[in-house]
Amino acid sequence: MTAEATKAVRLVAEAAADAPGEEVPRRVCAAMCEGLGMDGATLSLLTDTPSRQLLAASDDSALLLEEIQFTVLEGPCISAARTGEPVAVDDLRQERTPWPLFGAMMREKLPEVGSVYGLPLFFGDYVLGSVDLLATRPRALDEDALEQAAHVADAVTAALMPAREVLFTGTGAPAWEPEPVVRAHWFDTSRAVAVLADRRRISPEDALALMRAEAFRTGRSLPDITEDVLRDPPGTP
Repeated sequence: MTAEATKAVRLVAEAAADAPGEEVPRRVCAAMCEGLGMDGATLSLLTDTPSRQLLAASDDSALLLEEIQFTVLEGPCISAARTGEPVAVDDLRQERTPWPLFGAMMREKLPEVGSVYGLPLFFGDYVLGSVDLLATRPRALDEDALEQAAHVADAVTAALMPAREVLFTGTGAPAWEPEPVVRAHWFDTSRAVAVLADRRRISPEDALALMRAEAFRTGRSLPDITEDVLRDPPGTP
């Protein structure tokens, strides 16, 4: 590994050492930013929607990045989890992305972001989730640096394993950070999907698609649509 990747791996391990399980995702995101020289990071699990869970976002920009991907169902984080390969968006301002909706929404809502990178998180042969890294500058990671960042992603998985009982198997909302905002965006959305699926007698995937379509049609956010679904009484068609 390069000196920078070695430093990042060390920082991730130190961030998780002796930390309460619910603190690990937030600390790991901060360590990745410091070690790799990035401006933001997110950590997501179970990235096959609608069961996707965001564990931590380092700041508001990183949180909005994930909200955009969850709403449009495309982007580097989702592709990295699906393919098991690192994904690079080197210049959001000048280059077209493979995801038209994601690219358009990023340029509209996060014009300050220059580049985004998605890294899969492996647990054996299984893709557990993914990491997103963002930078205000374009081309923040070259090809070699992105390859080295995969070692950092392995360190993230190792850091999460001791906390898996807290993070993965709880009956309530996982220990997200920032908890109130992320709960509204992901945990409540998952609840609303289940409610709408039962109400309409459709699959969870179709229920989430209906909610996304309503968000697009009205220009409102997916959390707003979630609130509408959860606010309606159970008998509402």
